[in-house]
Amino acid sequence: MNGCLEAEEQQDQRQQDQELTWSHRPGPGSTLDRAKAMAPPAPLLAASTPLLHGEFGSYPARGPRFALTLTPQALHIQRLRPKPEARPRGGLVPLAEVSGCCTLRSCSPLDSAAYFCIYTYQRGRRGARRRATRTFRADGAAAYEENRAEAQRWATTLTCLLRGLPLPGDGEITPELLPRAPRLLLLVNPFGGRGLAWQWCKNHVLPMISEAGLSFNLIQTERQNHARELVQGLSLSEWDGIVTASGDGLLYEVLNGLLDRPDWEEAVKMPVGILPCGSGNALAGAVNQHGGFAPALGIDLLLNCSLLLCRGGSRPLDLLSVTLASGSRCFSFLSVAWGFVSDVDIQSERFRALGSTRFTLGTMLGLATLHTYRGRLSYLPATGGPVSPTPTHSLPRAKSELTLAPEPALPMAHSPLHRSVSDLPLPLPQAALASPGSPEPLPILSLNGGGPELAGDWGGAGDAPLSPDPLLPSPPGSPRAAVRSPITEGPPEIPVPSGLPNPCPDVPAAASTWGPPDHLLPPLSAPLPPGWVTMEEDFVLLLAISPSHLGADLVAAPHARFDDGLVHLCWVRGGISRATLLRLFLAMERGSHFGLGCPQLGYAAARAFRLEPLTPRGVLTVDGEQVEYGPVQAQIHPGLGTLLTGPPGGEP
Repeated sequence: MNGCLEAEEQQDQRQQDQELTWSHRPGPGSTLDRAKAMAPPAPLLAASTPLLHGEFGSYPARGPRFALTLTPQALHIQRLRPKPEARPRGGLVPLAEVSGCCTLRSCSPLDSAAYFCIYTYQRGRRGARRRATRTFRADGAAAYEENRAEAQRWATTLTCLLRGLPLPGDGEITPELLPRAPRLLLLVNPFGGRGLAWQWCKNHVLPMISEAGLSFNLIQTERQNHARELVQGLSLSEWDGIVTASGDGLLYEVLNGLLDRPDWEEAVKMPVGILPCGSGNALAGAVNQHGGFAPALGIDLLLNCSLLLCRGGSRPLDLLSVTLASGSRCFSFLSVAWGFVSDVDIQSERFRALGSTRFTLGTMLGLATLHTYRGRLSYLPATGGPVSPTPTHSLPRAKSELTLAPEPALPMAHSPLHRSVSDLPLPLPQAALASPGSPEPLPILSLNGGGPELAGDWGGAGDAPLSPDPLLPSPPGSPRAAVRSPITEGPPEIPVPSGLPNPCPDVPAAASTWGPPDHLLPPLSAPLPPGWVTMEEDFVLLLAISPSHLGADLVAAPHARFDDGLVHLCWVRGGISRATLLRLFLAMERGSHFGLGCPQLGYAAARAFRLEPLTPRGVLTVDGEQVEYGPVQAQIHPGLGTLLTGPPGGEP
């Protein structure tokens, strides 16, 4: 165990720059109040500092006994009986792999023990995450109330660690330390990726965020711009975050919807998150890297990002305001592309059913018909910014897409909003809509209609099943305090058209009419002010990117951060061979393409840029979707948005 503790000390420094924690408020407030409430956590203890230590039994009761030690970084489990383990197998559970915990009680009135259960997503031998529950029996006292207090002490401490909440120095650890659960609006595009977004959300996302105790309401988008229209009419004070489960296009709609409100200055502070269920998952790849996880695709990437979402924590997000040839303006969180990258994005749309493989096929076709484009690029250099990318260590190649078997889900919390998950065709009985924090005992339920999870997984013939024992009851008048009917009564906040949804991909919405002014940019038809750099070249591609990733497994700007206040300009001049261009993209999987010494590859860090295509035909994309072709200019707005990233760090 000492070796495990020493290994954890090496991770302590990486945890010191954690930015913000989940917003917790006793009731609704303004978006500004929410931003102020997201204060940095208290200074972290040393990674190896023991916070709790105790002896527990197991469920079923005749199982082994364990010694548990909880530190700020991991739960250490050592078997005591029937035979102590010198080197415990599976005895170290990093908190980075824990989604949540709960306390339970036996359905038998004769059982005086209380139970403490944690939900983990540890990596197997082949790297894929597998869900598992670990249930421990608090039975050190004769009275149930004393055992219950001990189980709740462990659950409360672990929940505080997971969410970055401060622990009292010398005070007693009780459930009253926990504020109400964050409330999330979860938007799902059921046609994202290969049309598997809803299935992935149901089988993986909903169970995990329920285990974490997050309150949420789920809405399926039905058409292009549905998400944009929805957030434009929301009462944002009712929510602590908006999370999209799709590709990058749905988050584009959400951000532009927030910035197209009269109260955009407050609305854009709403924390937004992304769960990768689409074909293009560039921002999710950057979030995954920020969380310290190895590059991943498919279900692996989704589980990593879901774990980070459960932990809470956010960072400022730079947004790029893009002025198109017609004078309309939109906001980008990802990239503006011209040439090879945009050609591949649009030409691969016909292969959308292949998921992320469409980009591989599109790249091969693009190489076969390689074009060059004459254009004029002007940019305002970033003062004090890097003049060239910093070489980074090689990243392992992303793993192939893996599929995990569906797991039973826990009861879910719902807030009153139309088109919630209860409206969708799931075999959920009415009682299933009780919140996890409801004071009444909850029935054992599953999204998939499965049987009792704990009783089925752990219980023997003579063991009574366990039922949830909530840490905190919901406050009076809270919508979570009572069982809700499947369809919320009353008119919806925004009308939703009837009929079947149209299968349409994520695409950008119309131009924004609000948002901050572009003080660095003159009108598109006016000459540029002094201090700008201008170059006229034959380009194979030009990319203006804000975060590090162009795709889930493409690290285009390895040194970029969410809030560095820079737009990273990358270009490839004409004259490059197809083989060299292919090597560049293969190296981009590891973020090492700038180390190849390719003379046609260029880079500049800028605050603003203008692109004037001189070739009459071509494709321009913003965040992966096609926009009108012609002159375009953009300016970075540092920290304008807020991104739910989870805590920074790395896997052990």
